[in-house]
Amino acid sequence: MVESRVIQGRRIGASEIALVRGLVEQNPDWGRTRLSQELCRLWSWQATNGRLKDMACRTLLLKLQKAGQLVLPSPRRPANNERRNRCVASVVHPTDPIKGELHGLVPLKIGLVEPGSSDWPLFHHLLQTYHYLGHRSSVGETLRYLIRDRQGRALCCLMFGSAAWAVQARDQAIGWDPGQRRRRLAWVTNNRRFLILPWVRVANLASHVLSRIGRQVQADWTARYGHPIWALETFVDRSRFRGTCYRAAGWLKVGQTSGRTRNGKRDEPLSTIKDVYLYGLAPDFRRELCAESTGAPTNGGGTGL
Repeated sequence: MVESRVIQGRRIGASEIALVRGLVEQNPDWGRTRLSQELCRLWSWQATNGRLKDMACRTLLLKLQKAGQLVLPSPRRPANNERRNRCVASVVHPTDPIKGELHGLVPLKIGLVEPGSSDWPLFHHLLQTYHYLGHRSSVGETLRYLIRDRQGRALCCLMFGSAAWAVQARDQAIGWDPGQRRRRLAWVTNNRRFLILPWVRVANLASHVLSRIGRQVQADWTARYGHPIWALETFVDRSRFRGTCYRAAGWLKVGQTSGRTRNGKRDEPLSTIKDVYLYGLAPDFRRELCAESTGAPTNGGGTGL
């Protein structure tokens, strides 16, 4: 008997696995992409903007295969993500020291990095080269930003993506029970990467960027994905950083991670303990995140907690 469990935000039990097995057996010419797309249609699994969540579905299928609960068709070509992560093109860029006071750099230019834009290869190269975690292509809803000073010089990179599935400290701070979290997780985004370029030495730059970025992310997220976000989260590695810039920008430290991965897999080894920070994007963000229904944002300004 297959035990029902939640994978990628969907409850998967015996009937769901039987459906997948049936589709594989009845359609031997289908590849994994076709399989995940058809499953999304059958399950009505789509983002608020109507796009099929086939990448999340593919991840779900891989997890089921890893657990020995089904056998997927063989891959027809190498995964695009693997190729991109393995080969990040080098981009020539200035590394002249940028020092001085913050007032000499503002107003900052917050640029949304779009696929195919001139900043796309530069953004990937900077994160891969200078961030201690490197850079991997992100699955699902994602926004990337390159911050420049008023002279157009690159200062820092930020990336936001899907929130972690289960974080006790965050869920308690919001007031979520498991059902509310499952229904409202898409209304929180995770600050996955924040990089001040190593040749930039400007006091208070990091906290200034963090205090400004919330309003921009909220507007861009609604425009891109058709639903609002009401809070930002991030995890700060305690062995490397103190989180000073987040606190100075009004983010609240709400606790620590348990050491599990961001998807909460119990069969994976524990990772480094991290401090959990949360930033609300409206005074009543908790009410919005716990409500049974929510509409477009009514307050675009970040307020902290």
